[in-house]
Amino acid sequence: MKRKKHKNEKDNLIDTSLFKDENNEGTGEDESLNDEYGNVTGMDDSADDESNDITDSDDSLGTTNPNKSVDAEESGKSKEDNTPKDKDYIVQCDGLVKLYKTNEVEAMALQGLELNIERGELIAIIGKSGSGKSTLLNIIGALEQPSAGKIIIDGEDLSLMSRKELEKLRRKKIGFIWQKSSQNLFPYMTAVENVESQLYYQKMSKAERRKKALELLDEVGLKDKADSFPREMSGGEQQRVTIAAALIKDPEILLADEPTGAVDTKTSDMIQNLFRKLNQERGITVIIVTHDISLANKVNRVVMISDGRVTTEKVMKEKYQKSISSLDSETFDMSLVHEEYSVLDKAGRLKLSDEIREQTGITSTRVKVEVVDGKVVISSIDD
Repeated sequence: MKRKKHKNEKDNLIDTSLFKDENNEGTGEDESLNDEYGNVTGMDDSADDESNDITDSDDSLGTTNPNKSVDAEESGKSKEDNTPKDKDYIVQCDGLVKLYKTNEVEAMALQGLELNIERGELIAIIGKSGSGKSTLLNIIGALEQPSAGKIIIDGEDLSLMSRKELEKLRRKKIGFIWQKSSQNLFPYMTAVENVESQLYYQKMSKAERRKKALELLDEVGLKDKADSFPREMSGGEQQRVTIAAALIKDPEILLADEPTGAVDTKTSDMIQNLFRKLNQERGITVIIVTHDISLANKVNRVVMISDGRVTTEKVMKEKYQKSISSLDSETFDMSLVHEEYSVLDKAGRLKLSDEIREQTGITSTRVKVEVVDGKVVISSIDD
């Protein structure tokens, strides 16, 4: 029996106003970016506080950023001069600053953030609410522009790109996964229709779209749910449909904002293992913003953001990188699996994490720094 078509279904595939995120009104965000993928409506309203109910202080997307931080002309060195030649970075964040305005008050979400991500890396970005995590993800996804600094995606400087060029980059190179299914899936479409809807704007026959969509649903273990509507699926199944939809355009980068935030532990483990499988088998660069420590434990690198800057990194030891899926994320000790590093910015500044300050008893705004046997020793002093 044929499914009754929703009375607005035809129009809704074209009418991008359906996807407009009312929280982003007045932000200068490109309203046409939803034309290319129904599963993206802008920033998640459940994301960090730094992006909510505030107005973007920058120009709209696709314009040259006049407020760049120290760039090639000012520093006398090009980006290439400062980048190791043996590294293949698909994402380069150079001194990113992001300001938002609410009435007469400015809020700074990013403060000179530096971060390079290698092609094919599996990385998690963690931090407290308001630390800048989701703002960073939106800038990497070309959904927002930085107020200053430089963001380079696969060798292309986003500040020099037009709106059309940014849309093309998003369409070709980036897949998005948001926490809420309402931002990812059309409620009146079946799973297979949601997945293939991402190809409606490409020159491909209906049969080809359907074949590719079914193959991806099979890859995420949901081929038997192809004809099910989102309301007929669990939260975890909806997220896996979303992952299939994000993959159908063969992106080079997969961005996931709190992908396990609304699912149980068992489903979270399943999604974790799926991300690792996609990363290893497809070579996709996977960037995950999360509060879920068990998810962060299972990635190759964990980046901690605090006050808009990268403060520490935890890098998985090589011997665990292929066997991590067999470890129990609830019981294994992350300190045994990862090496932790503090991060110096370009100005040579070092920010100690709250954990380190607590362990060392550092409560003062001043510390003693010494070089002992070739090692830097930082110790607490009395004010």
